[in-house]
Amino acid sequence: MIKKVEVKTSKIQGKGVYALADIKKGEVVLIIDDSHVVKDPTKLTNKQNEFDYDYLADGKVILMQSPEKYINHSCDPNTYTKTVNGIRNVIAMRDIKAGEEIIYDYSMNGDNNGTFICHCDSFRCRKIYQGNFFKLPANIQKEYLPYLEDWFIKEHNEEINKLTRTKEVPHIVH
Repeated sequence: MIKKVEVKTSKIQGKGVYALADIKKGEVVLIIDDSHVVKDPTKLTNKQNEFDYDYLADGKVILMQSPEKYINHSCDPNTYTKTVNGIRNVIAMRDIKAGEEIIYDYSMNGDNNGTFICHCDSFRCRKIYQGNFFKLPANIQKEYLPYLEDWFIKEHNEEINKLTRTKEVPHIVH
């Protein structure tokens, strides 16, 4: 696979991941290295950066590697993650221009109580990041349904079914 991204300084936070060339909607931006499994997540300390870890199905915890560990959060993401044949991919939600920062919404597939002040500065910024998908506004939950990981849908089947049965809420069109 041709390298499509680079890590450099980000206006959102510290470092970020940027497109080296134009990327089309639906195209794989990068493949995530999930080989660094944390054997005992109870031994993680507050001294370690919590955003260096990714929490997956069945409590699996991954120590993220470069470049994926530098993908910043945005309330108006241009990518999402999807596991295909056991390999996690970062996929473009829309066309991405060369030089544009690769961003995704950390709340997507999120099941935690973490919060932080959001610095994404997008027109859709929620100001406070909320780590639990089901605490997002209903219109955003519905918008994100096609992008959820299969394992997340399986682990939260009851909540997802309730969400899909509720009356349609209009969402922001890009």
